Amino acid sequence: MADLDAVPELSLARFTDGSPADRDAFQRALMEGLTRFGFVILKDHGVSTGLLGRAYEASAAFFASPVDDKLRYMVGKDGQRGYTPFGREHAKDARAPDLKEFWHIGREFPAGDRLADIYPPNVWPDRPPAFRDTFLELYSALEEAGLVMLDALAPSLGVDPAYFRDMAGEGNSILRLLHYPPVPDGADPDAIRAAAHEDINLITILVAANGGGLQLLDRNGEWLPVETDPDNLIVDAGDMLARITNDVIPATTHRVVNPAGPNVSRYSMPFFMHPRPDAMLSCLDACRDPAIPGGAKYADIKAMAFLRQRLAEIGLA
Repeated sequence: MADLDAVPELSLARFTDGSPADRDAFQRALMEGLTRFGFVILKDHGVSTGLLGRAYEASAAFFASPVDDKLRYMVGKDGQRGYTPFGREHAKDARAPDLKEFWHIGREFPAGDRLADIYPPNVWPDRPPAFRDTFLELYSALEEAGLVMLDALAPSLGVDPAYFRDMAGEGNSILRLLHYPPVPDGADPDAIRAAAHEDINLITILVAANGGGLQLLDRNGEWLPVETDPDNLIVDAGDMLARITNDVIPATTHRVVNPAGPNVSRYSMPFFMHPRPDAMLSCLDACRDPAIPGGAKYADIKAMAFLRQRLAEIGLA
């Protein structure tokens, strides 16, 4: 493995449009980055800068709405669609809640579709008017970027190139619109914008935030800022990917710290890529460890059962 001292920045176009040598180089660098950091940064990813700009504008406009208006769109305890208010979610085992509010968008499907029996329908706010169209477009664009990245990862894990598309196609993926307001006066001194945690899902594709603060815990136990051009995508491995790879690709602890400079809002838009609910999270053959009885650290579990377990741990179930 290369001796990496910073999260690698990779061109996804090198995989999609490059020569066989370019594709091989991308695949090696992707595996090295995820193994070393649990994170990579993607440029040339095909998600248009115009779409990203419209999405940030629509997100900021919604979160500027009065609290009572936003609370009209709070749907269910688990927050799987619609609005989740400030101070509701907390990291696993954290005492203080995170200093954030957010909105969830799931897969959209026509009325009567078979997926209606699997996923709850989205809810949509009355304003801003472009909200629905903008975020459905962004959902599709981020999902395809994530699937292409997983296509590139598959050979390094000894599985068919279509393995992850079969697992995550029509999956329970969620686009989260995050708003971290200015830290309020009198906030719990232990509370930060997002306490140290690992993501639940396969991978997270994060539109580089409007505002700094994201840090990962590196393998030496040091907090490393993750910063890049605002048009790039930051990708990290979640618990589900760590589970099926036997921690060959670990889920890296990360956090969002409170602002050191001006106390202003921060916006970000992570896309949490999930498998289908009935997908079995089983250790990949290439990742089995002969030193462990059975070769796997973790028992098989269906994706939905694992998701429910983890949602309960963070206060959303």
